[in-house]
Amino acid sequence: MTTFASGTTASNSKDGLTRDALTVLQPGFTGTTAPDWLLRRLGEGLASVGLFGRNIASPDQLAALTAQLRVERDDVLVAIDEEGGDVTRLEVRTGSSFPGNHALGAVDDVALTEAVALELGRRLAACGVNLNWAPSADVNSNPANPVIGVRSFGADTDLVARHTAAYVTGLQAAGVAACTKHFPGHGDTAVDSHHALPRIDANLSVLQSRELVPFRAAIAAGSRAVMSAHILVPALDPDRPATLSRRILTGLLREELGYDGLIVTDGMEMQAIAATYGIERGSVLAIAAGADAICVGGGLADDDTVRRLRDALVSAVRAGELPEERLADAANRVRALAEWTAAASAIPKAPPVTSASAVTSRTNGLNSSNASNGSGGTDGTSGTGAVKGTGGAGSTAGADGVNGTGGTDSSDGSDSSDGSSGSNSPNSSNSSNGSGGAGGSGGSGGTSDVGLVAARRALTVTRSASYSPLTEAPYVAALTPVANIAVGDETPWGVAAELARLLPGTETGTFTGEDAGSSALAAAGARPLVAVVRDEHRHPWMAAALDTLLASRPDTVVVEMGVPQAAPRGALHIATHGAARVCGQAAAEVIAGQ
Repeated sequence: MTTFASGTTASNSKDGLTRDALTVLQPGFTGTTAPDWLLRRLGEGLASVGLFGRNIASPDQLAALTAQLRVERDDVLVAIDEEGGDVTRLEVRTGSSFPGNHALGAVDDVALTEAVALELGRRLAACGVNLNWAPSADVNSNPANPVIGVRSFGADTDLVARHTAAYVTGLQAAGVAACTKHFPGHGDTAVDSHHALPRIDANLSVLQSRELVPFRAAIAAGSRAVMSAHILVPALDPDRPATLSRRILTGLLREELGYDGLIVTDGMEMQAIAATYGIERGSVLAIAAGADAICVGGGLADDDTVRRLRDALVSAVRAGELPEERLADAANRVRALAEWTAAASAIPKAPPVTSASAVTSRTNGLNSSNASNGSGGTDGTSGTGAVKGTGGAGSTAGADGVNGTGGTDSSDGSDSSDGSSGSNSPNSSNSSNGSGGAGGSGGSGGTSDVGLVAARRALTVTRSASYSPLTEAPYVAALTPVANIAVGDETPWGVAAELARLLPGTETGTFTGEDAGSSALAAAGARPLVAVVRDEHRHPWMAAALDTLLASRPDTVVVEMGVPQAAPRGALHIATHGAARVCGQAAAEVIAGQ
């Protein structure tokens, strides 16, 4: 076993330069056990390892993997991209037990967000993970954003800021370091940085009052790490993307905002960097600009990548292109975070939230006074899965606790991209407590349904006066867009699996393109029809498919699992504000009247 004492400076050791170069890397690997090359690199100075869905089969397997890493280096930082919601690695094959940021923003209960982050962090810590590349602090100000969307708490700056701070607080209370991303803000982009270099042309005053506010809140909350974005922001630096910009990482983040924690890059193999600078040159420029850790391994996950980046950093120092003191400072910041995680893991943690009633007492504001949104009706605040809803005059609060209101939802627009009131925008106090139901495994001791409670509260339901819950098995038509790389296409989404549990015999199909609507109608036949969409407003073919379905089948149930920008339509419309498994479960309960 290789043990590095707290406070050790690598430059004092033999070949300290090479050790420092390894220390600042956060590589990935393939497989569910650590390969020999990775263990060898840990012995040589590598201080961090990044995990992805390909590395995880079960909580027990993950715990064994992290224990294997710590046999070689007991202070290793084990990082993961576990946002909950659409972006999950712990539950990559089943879907997450936690709704994502957009659902939490729709509820707008900061205590609930903190409770969700605490439980997520507790599960990570139980598996030996001590650094989470989350939360996203991006303000989703551009509704056409192809990569942020439901990963953001919303489009309202102050809402995003308060939930970012709550998430950081909850996660770190579990002993897991938060890595707030994507600095200085990826929300106002229309390009995915996995594919190309996005550009934000907002002026400095807009950036200060919008993009930077949530990061200020994260810093105030004590976020141990911040992740840079591969975006060009000419108002801050017209020449280099944020990850490679000294003006942004050192001048703005370090000096102006006063941040003193670890700065981690986004994945260096993303095309925004790899296709323009190359990963070796990009890594050198990033460290020189003020980054402390190089994230790589989502796509390049082998020893050759580690060797290339190590050698590039060492060569840059020897050529005078990268000050040795800057590399040493970066390596020491990595070691400082490792020291923090070791100390945090030794602190006794709060027990898991084991019931919805406990969530109620912890999160506050889950009583009937929180569910008085909407107009022209009396809200139903009791029930096992209470959500905000709108509908015809005949709507009443039933077993699912859906508010029955006469007309469209009155909302404050805090989660809509244009800040305006609209029937599809959730109000910040949009629901009463949904009690009952079991969540996923709670990790080491106990279980928690806090994720399901949050998913139920996040629903916005619009129903026609004539709608009745389904009592026979429907056909679920999933109108499926191409998944962005951050989410991946291996994680299931939708409502079909959950509906099949409630209404046995439920069948489903996936449809895309210009013939999606007619093909779905043919497949459904005379069965009740449920159409599931994801960001209808961004996909013209999807909107056209819904037009076709509703023209022939006005009784269609529509479930929007992305950002609900399009106006609600259908006999029943449910906006889940995310596509996590628990979001599908919450929607299925409403569809089936459970």
